[in-house]
Formats: sequence, structure tokens, C-alpha cells
Amino acid sequence: MAIDAAELRHAMANLAGGVNVVCCRAYDQDHAMTATAVVSVSLDPPLVLFCVAHTSRFWEAVSKTDQWTISILAEKGRSDAEWLATKGRPLDRQLDKVRHERTDAGIAVLSESLTWLECRTFSQTTAGDHDIVVGEVDRAVVKTGEQPLVYWRSRYTSLATPGSASAGNQ
Repeated sequence: MAIDAAELRHAMANLAGGVNVVCCRAYDQDHAMTATAVVSVSLDPPLVLFCVAHTSRFWEAVSKTDQWTISILAEKGRSDAEWLATKGRPLDRQLDKVRHERTDAGIAVLSESLTWLECRTFSQTTAGDHDIVVGEVDRAVVKTGEQPLVYWRSRYTSLATPGSASAGNQ
């Protein structure tokens, strides 16, 4: 018998993940979501994926466009990640609170990132209550000198402070 959602969520909280923000433009607006379910899939062709819940506003937006970005956040991007993970935040002008720049295609990338990727949708597949969105990477911009922001045990932390109270020890 399969475990219930709460048990799975508790178990998976032990899987540390990098914190990312996926952005796209649809309906003449910016759309963004914080994501830890981002994976490198293939080098040839260059593919990455992220997962998005069917219940999120972002799912509808990314389903209507074929271009999007992933900003892999630095530790100092924590407040951006928290804001863009806030359920029910106003959609209009949501990026006004976040330092960002734009790609040539006009899609936002967060300034507090280690790396950002410009992607085009390669495939989108339903998997339970989420979609797996696979994108072909057209461009990658890598910055140096920063520590990554990490999500572990339902809290934001960094590699520089493992085991600290902010790392979610319970």
C-alpha cells in the first residue's frame, strides 16, 4: 500500500535541493515560481527539467508558452525565493520586489543567482498531480564567487552552515 502525502513529504524533506526560480511570460505578464525539483537531464541535446503542480498559476502560464528561464539561486537570493514561493501573492508586478534582468526574449532572470538558463520547452508530461517540463537549454550564464541557496527539511539554508539552526535541525 502506498504511503500518504504527509508521510512522503516528511520523508522527502531529507533530500536537500538547490533553490531555483523558474520564470516565463504569458498573457502579457511575468510569471515565476520557486522550485527545488530541477534536474539536468541530458548533455546532447542539452536538457533540463522542472516539476510544476497542476494547481499552481505557473502551470497554466508555462503551458501557454515555449520559452522560460531557470535562475539557480545564490545564498543571498533567499528573500526572493521566499517571496516567489508565497501562495496567493499578487500576480501583477510580482517581480517588482525582486532584483532581476531580462533575456533578449524578455524573460526575467534573477540577479541573485549563481547561474541562469534560457530554455525552450522540449516536452511536457503529466505525472500525478504535477507536470514534468523538459526544456532544451539555449544559453547558460554562470557567475562565480557565491554559495548556493539550499532547501533542506522544509527550510532554506546554505552549504556554509550545515547543521545550524537555520538548516532545519529538529
